[in-house]
Amino acid sequence: MTRHWKTVYSSLFLLFLSFANQATGSCCSSTLPSRFDLPKTPEGMRWIPGGTFTMGSDNKDSKSDEKPLHKVFVDGFWMDVTPVTNREFKAFVDATGYVTTAEKAPTLEEIMSQVPPGTPAPAPELLVASSLVFKPSNGPVSLRSNRAWWEWKAGADWKHPLGPESSIDGKEDHPVVQVSWFDAVEYAKWAGKRLPTEAEWEFAARGGQEGNLYVWGNEPFSEENPQANIWQGAFPYKSTKPDEAMGTTPVKAFSPNAYGLYDMSGNVWQWCSDFYHASHYKEEAKKELSSNPIGPKTSFDPEEPYAVKHVHRGGSFLCHDSYCKGYRIAARMKTCPDTSLNHLGFRCVTTPEMRKNNQVQKES
Repeated sequence: MTRHWKTVYSSLFLLFLSFANQATGSCCSSTLPSRFDLPKTPEGMRWIPGGTFTMGSDNKDSKSDEKPLHKVFVDGFWMDVTPVTNREFKAFVDATGYVTTAEKAPTLEEIMSQVPPGTPAPAPELLVASSLVFKPSNGPVSLRSNRAWWEWKAGADWKHPLGPESSIDGKEDHPVVQVSWFDAVEYAKWAGKRLPTEAEWEFAARGGQEGNLYVWGNEPFSEENPQANIWQGAFPYKSTKPDEAMGTTPVKAFSPNAYGLYDMSGNVWQWCSDFYHASHYKEEAKKELSSNPIGPKTSFDPEEPYAVKHVHRGGSFLCHDSYCKGYRIAARMKTCPDTSLNHLGFRCVTTPEMRKNNQVQKES
């Protein structure tokens, strides 16, 4: 496994966070046949009944990669009630000794193998374990480039989300952040689960509700009575929240959706298993019905055609209507799989077949 150090070295390539992607869609869930003998629900999960829904968006705010609308069917599955928390991720690390991507310093060979020939070698001080951290600007800035509010910080990792001076003490029930896609996959394997596909994630977020823009309905976000943890104030320099409310909030701090899932909107973005490809929806729409899609076979982002990226969903505490409506149900985002950020986490899913296979392995 190598890290995408081209993204880091070439001016740190912070443009990969283009939050302008937003979308809406519609959903229509079905129930399982009554003869289905549903196994006991795993602790901390909810059963999501399979069904058919309309994926994508064609409203006035939608982007090209959210079109066209297309019909998708997903089988039933269990999904974590909340994003994986610091407490849960610590249990994984304690049990396995796992070291996350952000905790590993890159080698010169890693970096030079992923940049164009003739690129000067990076300064030695860049060869340290580091990650991306949000940094408020000093005043209004152009929202066309997110370089104004992100910085590459040495010593930032899941235990120190904002850098070595920070800590997760007292935040055991907050979602874990500063985890790469690779880190999320390893945790899921250890837990006997996997990351959700993008289709599963959107189906679950809709909660069986047809045509809603948000997990709470179609009413706009209210700063007076907030429905999710997103940015309040003037982004990215002035927050109207109390200092202690900045950043992530504990899971279950806001109401769940109709399936009983928390934080499907705001708080932290959530990794999905799929590669990101800008034209994937166009290919899916050619089918009368896409059944249990697992995403494109390859990745392509025209903004960074050299970069392999995976999808993440849900929006975060940094979403603001002035530039990012990522907290909408159908909104999409993409990031390199070896990238960690302090607003990006994950949740897991499992299926009856996976649980059966896990049980067979335990008994063999």
